[in-house]
Amino acid sequence: MTTATYPAAARSRLGRAATDSWTMTRRGLAHWARQPAQLAVGLVFPVMLLLMFAYFLGGGMTVPGGGDYKEYLVPGMLTLTMAFGLESTMIAVTQDLNKGVIDRFRSMPIAPSAVLVGRSVLDMLQSALGLLILIGAGFAMGWRWHGGPGEAVAAVGLLLLLRFSMLWLGIHLAMVAGRPEMVQAVQVLIWPIGFLSNVFASPESMPGWLGAIADWNPMSATATAVRELFGRPGQGGGSWPADHAQLLAVCWPLVLLAVFFPLAVGRYQRLSR
Repeated sequence: MTTATYPAAARSRLGRAATDSWTMTRRGLAHWARQPAQLAVGLVFPVMLLLMFAYFLGGGMTVPGGGDYKEYLVPGMLTLTMAFGLESTMIAVTQDLNKGVIDRFRSMPIAPSAVLVGRSVLDMLQSALGLLILIGAGFAMGWRWHGGPGEAVAAVGLLLLLRFSMLWLGIHLAMVAGRPEMVQAVQVLIWPIGFLSNVFASPESMPGWLGAIADWNPMSATATAVRELFGRPGQGGGSWPADHAQLLAVCWPLVLLAVFFPLAVGRYQRLSR
C-alpha cells in the first residue's frame, strides 16, 4: 500500500467500523422498542429512590455547613445513577455469549469492534437519558444549580465519564461471569460501593475509618466535584480527596478505563480462539 492510498484505506476502515457500530446500536434500540417496560423501570427507579431519600429520610439528615438536604442529595443521586442499569448491559452481553450471537457476529464481515462499541453507545444513550430525567425530577423538587452553563456541562461530562469507565468494567465482568445468573451476584456488589460514599451522607458524619474509605471512593470524588460545579453546599473539606475532588473525578475513571478497557477488548478477541 502506497503512502497516497493509505489515508483513504484508513478512512474506509474507520467508516465501515462506524457504520457497523451504528448497526449494532440500532439492534439495541430495536430491543428497547420491543421491551419498553424494562427501559422505563430502569429510568424511573432512580427517581423513586431520590423521592424516598428526599422526603422520607431527608428530615433526619444534616448537611455540613448547613443547607437543604435536597440540594446535597440531588448531585449525589446523579452520581449513583451512573451505577444503575449496568446489569442490563452485563446481562445482554452474557445472553449474546450463551446464545452464540457474538460468535455469529464475529463470523460475519463486520468490524471486530462493532459489537462492543455498539453496546457501549447504547448504554451511554440510556445513561444520558436517565440523567436528563433525574435532573428534571430534581428541578420539580426545587433543586437548582448556581453555576453557569459551562459548569453544568462540565458536571454532566464528569458523570458520563464515570459511567463510561464503569461500563467497561461491567463488560469485562460480564464476559468473565459468562452467565446471566452470575451477573446478578456481581451486581449486588454495586450497592455497597454506592452507599459507601458521600452520595447520601458526608464522610464527616461517619466513623473515622469508614469516612476515610468513603472519601477515597471514586463515586465520592465525582459527587463532590459535581456539587462544586453546581455550587451546592456540603463540601466539607479537611481531607485531600475532598479538596481535590475535581482532579480525582477525572483521574479515577481514567484509571478504571486504562485497566478494564484493554481487559474487555482482549477477552472479547479471545472468545472464539
